[in-house]
Amino acid sequence: MDLVSGYKGVVGLVFGNENSGSNEDTYVERLLDRISNGKLAEDRRTAMIELQAVVAESRGAQLAFGAMGFPVMMGVLKEERDDVEMVRGALETLVGALTPIEHAKGPKNEVQPALMNTDLLSREADSISLLLSLLSEEDFYVRYYTLQLLTALLTNSPNRLQEAILTIPRGITRLMDMLMDREVIRNEALLLLTYLTREAEEIQKIVVFEGAFEKIFSIIKEEGGSEGGVVVQDCLQLLNNLIRTNASNQILLRETMGFDPLISILKLRGNTYSFTQQKTINLLSALETINLLMMGGPEADPGKDANKLTNKTTLVQNKVLDHLLMLGVESQWAPVAIRCMALRCTGVLIAGHLKNRDILSAKVLGEEPQTEPALNSILRILLRTSSLQEFIAADYVFKSFCEKNADGQTMLASTLIPQPHSMTHAPLEEDVNMSFGSMLLRGLTLSENDGDLETCCRASSVLSHVLKDNVQCKERVIRIELEPPMPSLGAPEPLMHRMVKYMALASSMKNKDGKSSTSGNLYVQPIILKLLVTWLADCPNAVHCFLDSRPHLTYLLELVSNSSATVCIRGLAAVLLGECVIYNKSNDNGKDAFTVVDAISQKLGLTSYFLKFDEMQKSFLFTSAKSAQPSKALTRSTAASMADNEDIHENDSSDQKDEDHPILSEIFDAQFVNLVKNLEGDIRESIVEVYSHPKSKVAVVPAELDQRSGENDGEYIKRLKTFVEKQCSEIQDLLSRNALLAEDLAKTGGGSNSQPEQRVSGGLDRVQVEKLRRDLQEASQRLEMLKTEKTKIESEGSMYRNLAGKMESDLKSLSDAYNSLEQANFHLENEVRALKSGGPSTSPDVEAIKAAAREEAQKDSEAELNDLLVCLGQEQSRVEKLSARLLELGEDVDKLLDGIGDDVGLPEEGEEEED
Repeated sequence: MDLVSGYKGVVGLVFGNENSGSNEDTYVERLLDRISNGKLAEDRRTAMIELQAVVAESRGAQLAFGAMGFPVMMGVLKEERDDVEMVRGALETLVGALTPIEHAKGPKNEVQPALMNTDLLSREADSISLLLSLLSEEDFYVRYYTLQLLTALLTNSPNRLQEAILTIPRGITRLMDMLMDREVIRNEALLLLTYLTREAEEIQKIVVFEGAFEKIFSIIKEEGGSEGGVVVQDCLQLLNNLIRTNASNQILLRETMGFDPLISILKLRGNTYSFTQQKTINLLSALETINLLMMGGPEADPGKDANKLTNKTTLVQNKVLDHLLMLGVESQWAPVAIRCMALRCTGVLIAGHLKNRDILSAKVLGEEPQTEPALNSILRILLRTSSLQEFIAADYVFKSFCEKNADGQTMLASTLIPQPHSMTHAPLEEDVNMSFGSMLLRGLTLSENDGDLETCCRASSVLSHVLKDNVQCKERVIRIELEPPMPSLGAPEPLMHRMVKYMALASSMKNKDGKSSTSGNLYVQPIILKLLVTWLADCPNAVHCFLDSRPHLTYLLELVSNSSATVCIRGLAAVLLGECVIYNKSNDNGKDAFTVVDAISQKLGLTSYFLKFDEMQKSFLFTSAKSAQPSKALTRSTAASMADNEDIHENDSSDQKDEDHPILSEIFDAQFVNLVKNLEGDIRESIVEVYSHPKSKVAVVPAELDQRSGENDGEYIKRLKTFVEKQCSEIQDLLSRNALLAEDLAKTGGGSNSQPEQRVSGGLDRVQVEKLRRDLQEASQRLEMLKTEKTKIESEGSMYRNLAGKMESDLKSLSDAYNSLEQANFHLENEVRALKSGGPSTSPDVEAIKAAAREEAQKDSEAELNDLLVCLGQEQSRVEKLSARLLELGEDVDKLLDGIGDDVGLPEEGEEEED
């Protein structure tokens, strides 16, 4: 084999010199020779044991074995089935040759003998078939080592082994039979099937057809459900592989076994306060299964949406919501990873499913008399938890509940009733008796007292979901007024004004340790800004309420220009300013759209203002925002780290290439990013419109326009009229220049790379375009004139054609008269001949008379012909001039004159022939 000879040459290169490689080769070769050619059975077995040991310990021996040992081992497995010890030894040796040997240090590009041996063995289809046939052997260790060998092959070369197993008759069936074998073999077979079904859809279908679901849940029940060991985890991982991208398998599971066996795994047994790492992993795997069922299948599957809704409905009918709320809400002693996963599943379960939303909103938790709605409990967790990950998961529940659910939003907004001052500052434990809205309002205002705006920020996120795309809720919340922190500080203020105040305080707040809360500001201000952007969108009354306080506009302008703020904060503040323009219906002086645009142009400049949009759209948050994606597969390697992961840390943002907090990538979902992008286009267009056409009703009466002393009324009116005309001309000129400037800024966006020369060039281009437009208009007018002239010439041509036809007709009549004369002359000649033949005659000389008559007739006809030829010559010159003019106008002259005169010319030629 060429591959084997190549392996022989590699040995010396791997270990530095040919001598060390030769020693390994020689030793392995000697052992293989004893195994294949030995006469004594005991000596062959001893050689097999020695080979097994050296291959398991030496990389050089592994490489040497790969070069020459596989044919010997395959021969033992094929021809010596009766010698169980030799078969066991051969299998153990093969497992050792395919198992990597870890070294403390080594070059990254170092040759891996185990991978090379795997590649070599997997290339032989007969070897896979031979190994599968060993699964039917009675010896326990033969079956066990065979499964280990197949697992090693599958780990290093999955695709090739999957293809080989599919081509072998009853290959999958033999593996499935191993699930009913002794426990150790069952566990190995389970692990092998888990690797085998990861991405092979055909194998997934065959495994399910062989009764995989029944066997999986049977093993899970036998192992004790979530309290079981790693075998339960492997079973759930295999189950997840079977349904992750296979909608037909999901349907089969739902319609055969149902979801009850799966949901029973979530039921807490034994000591519910005890969560070992393995129990945590098992519950996370079961929750992942629930999540996969709610996804409905792969994105490309046309029946995904219908399957998703059916799965969600069936899961709720099987009481899965109770178990999810137990794990995510009521079991606060459960690990954070489980609570977060359960809340996430709750959000997915109600997303886009109206009936499930209603069931959740009606769900009551706790025992009498301490009961409360489930949404209230989730809100309390959101406001109180110390884990940002749990806050994000709880926030996702409210996002899913409010998305396209106007009735649900109205129901939650109806509970937003401010509480008395004493109730607002009551101990936290007393919020059990509060309504949802009262608890939310308390969360919005509670943080001001202890100097931490974290709770306010979280409550703002929930409120933004309640208000999203619901004008009725926005109008209702605008009317909410809050009491001041101290009654002596003044009258109540709107909730919106309090939110703006907290947003301004966020940059200067300190945390509970007395240190500057810079990291908190990284997401507190953006989340409050998200609330305000959502609130003002398509709500003129909200814009009016926002602009009621004049400092709000000033603060936003400062925030947009604040170089210490993040790109996200500056960009969202710019969006908020833009909403104050596009949704501004006020006519009050100082609050209308023109005032806002004027303030932007004076304080920031349109170039700098539009630049904030471009910077924000290029930021990590906006370029990486996407819809919720299914989580990655939970494997043995990732499950332990996920179970131990407690929270999101600030250093997690190190790979985001900017200063935004990692929590914002979860809060700023694809829907909000699309809203901002759509608003940006409307904002640019509206600001250009307002900036180009300022208010028309502006009364300007300079003092110098007063009537001068000694000036009579007529002179005063004349001077005023001249002044007004001059002003009107200047204003029109300025407005046109202003429009061009605003259009320039909107199109360029104030890009940092734009230079004055480029803008001047843009102005020159517009001038040239305008000149071309005028030239085109003049050309169009000239074309219309030419078309009119063409029509006139065509009518004249038609008239001349008629005249030529008439002349041709006259000429034909003259020719007919000439022919008649010739015929009369012919008759006279015949008569003369007849008379001559009859005898002498006393009549005058006939020949002389005839000659005289012929001469006179010829003279008359020649005179008429000359006149006609003169007329025809004149008409021919006219026709030539008209033809030239028609050619200039694009007419086909030959086509117009085709057929004229043909009917006249032919007879003349015949007459000439007769003559």
